[in-house]
Amino acid sequence: MENKYITVAYKLYAMANGTKELLEEAPADHPFQFISGIGYTLDKFEKEITALSKGDSFHFTIPCAEAYGERDEDNVRQVPKSMFTTPDGEFDKENIFEGNVIMLSDSEGHHFYANVGEITDDKVTVDLNHPHAGKDLIFEGQVIEMREATNKEVEGMLNMMSGEGCGCDCGSCGGGCDGHEHHHHNHEGDCCGSGCGHCH
Repeated sequence: MENKYITVAYKLYAMANGTKELLEEAPADHPFQFISGIGYTLDKFEKEITALSKGDSFHFTIPCAEAYGERDEDNVRQVPKSMFTTPDGEFDKENIFEGNVIMLSDSEGHHFYANVGEITDDKVTVDLNHPHAGKDLIFEGQVIEMREATNKEVEGMLNMMSGEGCGCDCGSCGGGCDGHEHHHHNHEGDCCGSGCGHCH
C-alpha cells in the first residue's frame, strides 16, 4: 500500500444517553498527523480518510467492534503505589493522579496505556481498557494535507511506534517509575495531534 502523509482536523464524538458527547478535538492549527499503510491508526479510520482528497470534509462512524471493542472489567486492576516513585523515592503525584493517562511497560518491554483511577494509601487503580472502549466513534472534520510520504517521514513514524522516540514535538515521552514510563496527556499539548496517535 502507498504510504501517504496525511493531516486531518477533526472532532471525535460518541453517543451518551442519546446525545453526542465530544471526546476530543484536533483543530486545524494542531491537526492529527499520520502515515497510511503502516498500521498507525484504526483500519476503519484509515480506510475512510485515504478514500478522500486534500480539502475534503468527512463525517463517519466507526462501530465499537471496529474501534476498541467492549470494556473488560478484568482489565481494571490495583497495583502497589510503590510502583510509581520519583528518583528520590517519593510518590509521583505530578503524573499519577485520578483521570490521567499513563504509559506502563511489562517485563518484556511492551508498552501500553492505562487510565489512573482511585488512589489509596498503598494502592493505585489502573484501567487498561482503552478510554474509548465500548463506544461507537463519530468523526467529523476535514483533510488538511494528503501527499506521498517521504522515506524519512515513514522511518520517523516507525521509530516512534517502536518506542524509540516520539518523532514529533511531544517533549514528555519518557520519564520512569521503577521501569514504568508515563507521561501526562492533555488535549492542549498532545503530540502528533492527539495522544501520540493512539486514539484513532
